[in-house]
Amino acid sequence: MTITERVRDGVVILELQGSVLLGNGDAALRDHISRLSAQLPQRVILNLAGVPYVDSSGLGEIVRAMTAIKRAGGSLKLASPTRRLVDILNITKLSSILETYDTEDAALASFQSPSPSSSVK
Repeated sequence: MTITERVRDGVVILELQGSVLLGNGDAALRDHISRLSAQLPQRVILNLAGVPYVDSSGLGEIVRAMTAIKRAGGSLKLASPTRRLVDILNITKLSSILETYDTEDAALASFQSPSPSSSVK
């Protein structure tokens, strides 16, 4: 898995490419998030458009990333998850703590909104 980092309108966007699996991507994501959470409170979007599959370890790492960013005073949102990932988030009730959006633009716009709401059900 590769991670491309960019900033758009003051929001850090991590664009993930490849599956997020145990031993393939989870450590890279953990390292990126650790670095970000050590900085000023960050607004972060994980763009998952290029992620075809997330296993349970990868899902755990996404939750850990959200927790680390939140503890540092920031906020993390998911953009462009696959339908399968959205279904898993709903089944596991993680959709109640992870904000997901159909597109990166929608996730970016949510940072401008006064109250967050998920656009993916």
